Amino acid sequence: MQPLPSLSHLDTERFETVALFKRLNATTRRLAELKGVASTIPNQSILINTLGIQEAKDSSAIENIITTHDELFRDDATEPTGSLQAKEVHRYREALFTGYNAVRQDHMITNRHIQTIQATLEKNAAGFRRIPGTALRNGHGETVYTPPSPQQIPDLMDDLEAFINDDELFALDPLIKMALIHYQFESIHPFYDGNGRTGRILNVLYLVKNALLDIPVLYMSRHIVRTKDEYYRRLQAVRDNDAWEDWVEYILIAVEQTAGETIATIQAIKAALQRYKHQIRDRHRFYSQDLINNLFMHPYTKIAFVQDELQVTRITATKYLDELVADGFLRKERIGRTNFYVNVALNDILTDELMTDGLPR
Repeated sequence: MQPLPSLSHLDTERFETVALFKRLNATTRRLAELKGVASTIPNQSILINTLGIQEAKDSSAIENIITTHDELFRDDATEPTGSLQAKEVHRYREALFTGYNAVRQDHMITNRHIQTIQATLEKNAAGFRRIPGTALRNGHGETVYTPPSPQQIPDLMDDLEAFINDDELFALDPLIKMALIHYQFESIHPFYDGNGRTGRILNVLYLVKNALLDIPVLYMSRHIVRTKDEYYRRLQAVRDNDAWEDWVEYILIAVEQTAGETIATIQAIKAALQRYKHQIRDRHRFYSQDLINNLFMHPYTKIAFVQDELQVTRITATKYLDELVADGFLRKERIGRTNFYVNVALNDILTDELMTDGLPR
């Protein structure tokens, strides 16, 4: 088996074609627009939480871990007690936030960070694999790719860590580098499990590290779900035919299209937030910004959350929520022994987004 070559050995000039340059310009503009739109939401935690749950669902769907958005949002309002699939999706979100906080603090992405992300996903500390990786086979049962041996992984990951963090090592646009990093990580396949999900978290963390985004709100998992066959075909074409340019083009298209969709989602959330703010303030004396933040941080909120975040009694929190149900802002759902209060406008935005993308609900 040929050793996996270092990314730093690639000729940068092959990525300086007119076609890739045009694609890169369009993608960069759209990503900058997303960064600006995201900054208009005063409480950034609303986007991180809400879109983070969406990404956790979509990324897990690539691994055939299917759950419903209702189940995820309900579990977000309590300790995850639902299906095994829902718990795995919540671990993805936990891993995403763990990585984001590490990058924000350290301004780099190290192998230690990557291992922590994967350990959070899998709830074990096995580290890099110490047995051969599973060979990839085609529809005819023929082996088309074998991951590097366990003995090669430490050096390959050290090399990738340097490529991620040393901007002088490979002087190309960060978006192109992100495409190369994603390919290399998935090809190294350093862990026993969770490689795909860890790699997709690295994508958005790399954008944050390079200040292309302030917060992790650009998630390509949905695009990969829609184009899953093309994703794997282009990955394999790099191995078989050295088709790096086609792979980079795929990733740039994914970023541009996903950024556009995310802009639309954020604008819809912002409009709903402003509408709720003005209408609740006009109709209810108990209005507060903390209440609005609660309703949009938790698509499925509950009495205990309002108690804690508004510092009111349980009776008062229940009164607030029930009045908002009566006025049509919330929908009350009793599941087991718990009452959940669903943000109608936000739930409609997220549900419509899922349905139009054709993803399993």
